[in-house]
Amino acid sequence: MGHTPTAEGLRNVLVDEIRQHTHLTDVVERVMRTVPREAFLPGIALTDAYADQAVSIKDNPLGGPLPLSCASVPSVVGMMLSQLDVQRGNDILEIGAGTGYNAALLAELTGDSGHVTSIDIDSDVALHARTMLDRAGYGLVHVMERDGLVGAPENAPYDRMLAAVGLWDVPAAWWEQLDDGGRLVLPLRWRGQTRSVALIRHGDTLVSEGMELCGFVPIIGQDGEKTTTLDAADTIRIIHDEDQAVDAGALSDTLLYTSAHEAMSEQRIGSEESFDGVWLRATATDDRVCRLQVLPAALTQQLVLRPALPVRSPALVDGDSLAYLTVRREGIDPERPHQLGAAAYGPHAEKLAQDLIAHIEAWGNARTALPRLTITRANSDADAGPGHVIRKPESRLTLTY
Repeated sequence: MGHTPTAEGLRNVLVDEIRQHTHLTDVVERVMRTVPREAFLPGIALTDAYADQAVSIKDNPLGGPLPLSCASVPSVVGMMLSQLDVQRGNDILEIGAGTGYNAALLAELTGDSGHVTSIDIDSDVALHARTMLDRAGYGLVHVMERDGLVGAPENAPYDRMLAAVGLWDVPAAWWEQLDDGGRLVLPLRWRGQTRSVALIRHGDTLVSEGMELCGFVPIIGQDGEKTTTLDAADTIRIIHDEDQAVDAGALSDTLLYTSAHEAMSEQRIGSEESFDGVWLRATATDDRVCRLQVLPAALTQQLVLRPALPVRSPALVDGDSLAYLTVRREGIDPERPHQLGAAAYGPHAEKLAQDLIAHIEAWGNARTALPRLTITRANSDADAGPGHVIRKPESRLTLTY
C-alpha cells in the first residue's frame, strides 16, 4: 500500500520548496507551516492545495459563484508577508480578502494582542472569507465588504497595510489610515510592469524598502493603464499608462511597411536568469517605457521579430517608432548562452534600439540593484528628493538609483 500524504506533511514540503527560491522570515515560515491552507480551499484536492500555484475558487460554500476569488501563489504570499514585517500586537488592514487564508496568516503573526481587518469589494468573496475563517478558528478577524480604494477608516490607524490586489495608483484615502512609521506592501504597477513594493511612511512620504517582481489581478476602480492594439486582428498590443501617448495608426503603418532593425548588447544571461530588471531600470529614467504583448498568431505570421517574452516584454514607444527587448541564443558561453538585444521598427528605429541597449547595459553593470521609490500625494508639497518623476492622479512616484 502506498503512503497517503498528510496535510501537515504536504504543507512542510511546500514551505521547504519555497525557502529554496524565496526569502521567508523565520516567523513567516513558522505560520505558513501552521495555518492549514486546505481549510480555505473547500473541494480542492489536498495535493493541489499544497502546490505552489494560484487556485481559483469555483464554489461558494454557501452557494453562488465566486468569480473574483483566488488563493494567491503560496511563495508570493510568503514573500509579501516577509516584506510586511508584522510585529506582535500590530493592527493590520488587508485589501482583498480572497479565501481568508492570508488573513489567517496575518492573525497568527500579530497574535491575540493585535487585530486584522480584511476587506473586499465583492460580497460573495467577503462571505467566503468570513465563513472559512470562522470554520478554521479565526473568528476575531474582522471581514467587511468595502471598496479597497476607500479602505476601512473605522478601524484605522493601521501599523501594517497589505494589498492582495494589483494597484496602479496609491489611493489618497490610504494615507490617513496608515500610521506614521507604518508599513504598506502593495503590488504596484507602472510602465507596464508590477512590483511588490514595501513602503515605510515618513510623514508625507512613502519610501521603499525593497521590491520584488510579482503579478496580481488589478483592483476594481482604477483605469489609468490603457491597451492599444496595433493590428486589425488584435494580436499585437501596447500596454501603457494614460500619460503616455501611443499613436496606433502610425505604429500600425510602421509594422506593416518597415523592416526590423536589430542590435545586440554585451549582456548575456543564463537559462534560468531573470532579466526583468532591465524593465525596472529603464522606468527610472525613460518615460517611453511600455509593455509589448504579441500573441502566437502574430509570431506564426511573422508580423514582427519574436520579443524576449511575447506576452510581456519591455518596449520603447516614440511616435511612429517602436523598440523592444529580444533574446538570442548564442553558444559562446555555456554558463550564459543567451544574449540580450533590441528589435526596432520605424523612422527612428536605430536610435530607439540604441536607447534600449543603453538600458540593458545599465542593468548589466549592476544586475541586483534596486531603485529607491519615494511616493507622495499628488497634491502634496512634500519633497521626494531628486529622481525621475512619474505622475498619477492621486500620487507621484519618484525613482532613483
